[in-house]
Amino acid sequence: MKTTYATICLVLILASCSIAKSSVKNAFSNKELKLIKAADGNAPMRVYKITNKTDSLLLRKKSSYINPEPKNAALQLFAQRLYATVTDSASLGVGIAAPQVGILKNIIWVQRLDKQNLPFEVYLNPKIVGYSKEKQTVTEGCLSIPDRRETLNSRSQIIDIEYDTLEGEHKAETIKGFTAVIFQHEIDHLNGILYLDHLTEEIEDSKLKP
Repeated sequence: MKTTYATICLVLILASCSIAKSSVKNAFSNKELKLIKAADGNAPMRVYKITNKTDSLLLRKKSSYINPEPKNAALQLFAQRLYATVTDSASLGVGIAAPQVGILKNIIWVQRLDKQNLPFEVYLNPKIVGYSKEKQTVTEGCLSIPDRRETLNSRSQIIDIEYDTLEGEHKAETIKGFTAVIFQHEIDHLNGILYLDHLTEEIEDSKLKP
């Protein structure tokens, strides 16, 4: 009987530890919550720039999974503030990723240039699961890289993505053309990658060609 009771207690302890770890993994940090709750949903957040050393270090970090909980008030508020930032007159981008405002979570907004009325849509935990071999040549800029635009030749023409919605649904989609470039750009941010990294790779590759 004592052995059975001890076993049950151990299982309960391990289960509660597992739940605690899961909650910590999916939650915003205290520092992130402070940034998010500093203003209401209509207020844009400060965009991090590579010209600032501290900002640059954060932009090079990988973001983490965010649990798509519809009742998570902090998540809903952050999504609103991230949208306010990308549509703010001081920014006006076609996409933005959470790390660009100091939040290391897998959340992006993308303007769907491939849809009627060009709506902005939010994506949680977006992942590219397929790239076309066909590439496209595009000129890219970035809210986090001021006063600079470069032409890249390495973006795929078509990508397959999976993602979660704010309502907790998991979806899959095929994206084409320049909208696919926006997704590739923003998902790169979630992995600590800037478009300049691709430019560097292209330059190095061209040196190796005869």
